[in-house]
Order: sequence, then C-alpha cells, then structure tokens
Amino acid sequence: MTDRDAWLPRAALLVGLLTIARIVTLWFNRTDLFVDESQYWLWGERLDFGYYSKPPLIAWVIRAVTEIAGSDAPFWVRLPGAVFHAAAALILGGLAARLYSARAGFWAAVTYATLPMATLGSLLISTDTIMAPFFAAALLFYFRAAESGRSSFAALAGVALGLAFLAKYAAVYFLVGAAFAALLLPALRLSLRGWLAFGLAFAATILPNLLWNLANDLATVEHTMDNAGWVRGDNWLAALNPAGLAEFLFSQFVVVGPVVFAALLWGYVRPGSPTGRALALLSIPALVIVCVQALLAQAYANWGVAAYFAGTILAVTVLLDRAPRALPLSLFINGAIAVALPVLTIAAPAPLRGDEPLLARYLGRADLSRQIIAAARDADAEGVVAVDRDILADLFHTGRDAGLSFYAPRPDGRPRNYYEQNFPLPDGTGPVLLVASGAPGCAGAPVVEFATAGGAYAESILSGWLLPEGCRDAGN
Repeated sequence: MTDRDAWLPRAALLVGLLTIARIVTLWFNRTDLFVDESQYWLWGERLDFGYYSKPPLIAWVIRAVTEIAGSDAPFWVRLPGAVFHAAAALILGGLAARLYSARAGFWAAVTYATLPMATLGSLLISTDTIMAPFFAAALLFYFRAAESGRSSFAALAGVALGLAFLAKYAAVYFLVGAAFAALLLPALRLSLRGWLAFGLAFAATILPNLLWNLANDLATVEHTMDNAGWVRGDNWLAALNPAGLAEFLFSQFVVVGPVVFAALLWGYVRPGSPTGRALALLSIPALVIVCVQALLAQAYANWGVAAYFAGTILAVTVLLDRAPRALPLSLFINGAIAVALPVLTIAAPAPLRGDEPLLARYLGRADLSRQIIAAARDADAEGVVAVDRDILADLFHTGRDAGLSFYAPRPDGRPRNYYEQNFPLPDGTGPVLLVASGAPGCAGAPVVEFATAGGAYAESILSGWLLPEGCRDAGN
C-alpha cells in the first residue's frame, strides 16, 4: 500500500460502520414512504427510459433491490440510500488523496459520509442520493483524464456523468464547471481526443432518456420549466425574491453543516493552489445557478447538492490548511445530526410539537390509504379516484395488493403529474370512490369521512363520495 492509499483502511472502517448503523436503524424506521419515494417505487414497477418529472435511474435501482429482496416494504425501497452515499464518500476520499494527501483523503471521506444531506439521503431515497456516487466518479475520472491525457479515463468520466444525469438532471452542472475549468486552467484541459471520448460516452449513456423525452412531448423538460417558475412568467424581473435567496443560502448551512459550508465559501474566495481553483470551478456553478433560481422564483434546499462533491474536498483542504481544529468540531456537529435523525424516525410519532408529531409530514400516509381501501370495499367500489397526488402516491404502494384500481382525475389540458399522465379515470368503469376535500353536487352526500389527525393530513378534511356515472369529471 502506498502512502497515498494509507487513508483507505481507516476511512473504509468508519464509513462502513456508519453505513451498517444506518441500515440497522432504517430497519426500525417508523415513518411512511414520502410522496416522492412512493412515486419512485411505482416507476420501478413500470420500467421505462424516463418518467414525468425525473430521469429513470432511481426507478431502476429500486426495482433491482426490491426484486432481489422479494419485498416492496419501505426498508427495501430506501436501502440503496446508505450504500450509495457510502460509495460516494469513498470515491471522494480517493480523489482527495490523489489530489492532496492521505490525510485529505481520510477527512474528505468521513466528512462527506456525515454531511446532513448524506444522513437524510440515507433515511429517504432521493434522486440526489442516486446521483451522488456517479457524480463523484465523474470527478475522479475527469481529473485522471486531465492528468494522464488518456482518453479511456475521459470516456469513463463521460459514462459516469451520463449515469449521474440519468439519476438527476442537475448533473449537467458538471459540464458548466468543466467548461470554466478548462478555459481558465490549462491543467484541466483534455486533448481533442479526450473531449471526443468524454462527449461521445456521455451522449451514448443519456441517449435513451433523450429519445424517451422526444417521444413523450418533452414531458420532463416541461415539468422542469414548471419548477423553475420564472421561465414561464412574463415579467420575472418585477418578481425578484431576495428573501428566497437568503432563505436558500441559509439552508445550505444545514444541508452540509455550518463548518463545511463556511469553509467552502472561504475556498471559493481563496482557493489557494491551482487544484483548489479547479475544485472551486467545478463546484460553484451549481450553487450560483440555484441562487439565481432562488432570486427569480424559489429554490428548495437540496437543489444545490451538485456543488458539494467537489465542494466537500475543497472545504476539507481549506480547513486542513487554515483551521485543522475545526474539522473535529464539524465532525461532532454533523455526527450529532447523523445520530439524531435516525433516532427520530425510530421514536416516531414522538416527540410532539404541540399536538402533532414532529415528523408528522412522514406519518399517517399509509393509515389514510388503508382507510380509503376499506371504505372502497365497503361501498363496493371498483376503484378510487383521488385529487391529491400525495394520496395517490401512497395508495399505489400501500394498496398494491388490494385488488383495486387507483386513478387521477382526467386532466384538463397538459397532465399536471405522473398520475394524470398515466392513470386518468377512464370511461366505462364501475363505481369509483372519490377522495377529496369537496365534491360537486352531482356526487351527493359523502359516504365516509376519514380520520386524519396526527399525520401528514392533520390539517385536511377528507371525505369519500361514490361517484355516479355522470359525475366522473368531478375531480377537475
């Protein structure tokens, strides 16, 4: 083992133990699948090269795991999260050791593994998590290609980035960073042959999803534009949202921890060596682009995750050079979060915040689905139509063996979600139960009122109506 590899045994031991602990605590997790998680599972039941709102890799991964396990239980749906983040941590450790030192490799791996975003991504399966190891691998192979001039490494970088793209389209931020790095830093420029290998490998990897989008009216592109908000606006400059920008930036101190984010910001300003400048250029575009999005409309806290693969290495090296004592402090803060979040999922529905569970957003979903299924059977309904996407998402998972059909309202124009796109209420069905907060007069009186206290629907009043044939567009 070379000095450069001396980091690996200790880092692999700590990351491995943390991953095992995450998997064990996940087994005792008492939260329900969140709406996105249930939807990703359903995508896996209908394998394709693309879906309404996301590329397909997360669906493929979930399907593979549940097929191997022979179970669709929430534990198996979520299991890949801890493993994928562990892989990303060790890949980033390897890159940091190659670029700097074994010490940097160790701290990069351990720091990434304990980031709050990695902790949350090990509890709830998400596209960020599936993207993580492939984005990290793209960075590793890109640096290897630039260092060695070998087009084989460039091709591997293209394939890895293509897989990251098939997990989440935010992987394209890599291309922006690589373009700036190549423009400003000669050491990060590939040869013409290298660029061709990289580009062709990337294009070939993502081609199935591009063809799917073209064949499906650019459904994912349309959804992405909806999320951006300002893209479809007429006067977006008049609606600038500085409070949204401030909120997004503040949230990043939580996403990666206060010490890491502060060190990263310092690294952007004073990156030090050419390697530090390269990492900054590969990290900062994602954060800047999402900040612009936050200013023009809104941005969720996780939208900047692509900044933190190169960013973690940069932050660690800044701390090693300028404030080495802050690294154990960062590990303590993020480690406390890494312990607290799984404990909360095991203790749920405790603790309470007022009269509601602290994790109410992740509770009560499966219980409502079971109530709806029982009501549909009591009313001799052949299926259920639900207006709320959250309700539909869990109905498909919780009711997967219920023998009922689940539908969204027929869309008026372009479908607003995956369920309207693929499961609109068809003509000629038998009696169906409408689940909503209200219904038109043609639906008559509700046949059931659902108990919603103590969970995600605590502030909702939901009832069920048995829809007559002439009332099938009530959900609209």
